[in-house]
Amino acid sequence: MLTFEQAQQDVNKLTKKPGNDVLLKLYALYKQGSEGDVSGKRPGGFDFVGGAKYDAWSEHQGKPQEQAQQEYVALVEQLLLADQH
Repeated sequence: MLTFEQAQQDVNKLTKKPGNDVLLKLYALYKQGSEGDVSGKRPGGFDFVGGAKYDAWSEHQGKPQEQAQQEYVALVEQLLLADQH
């Protein structure tokens, strides 16, 4: 099983870029796993990407960092397996 740190590096080695929904999930789990609960104000106006990232991260509010790290690693492992086929 990969470590959280190794998964962060390996995700950049994917040859097939995941869809936006998967990218947002990776981002959210990474942020929750590394920083904990979302903080600050939600970006507004025309910052659609920033708003989507904030929303995705906030969906994991209250999730322990260790659990988020485990889910991140599991998702990266799935993507790496799919990338090999």
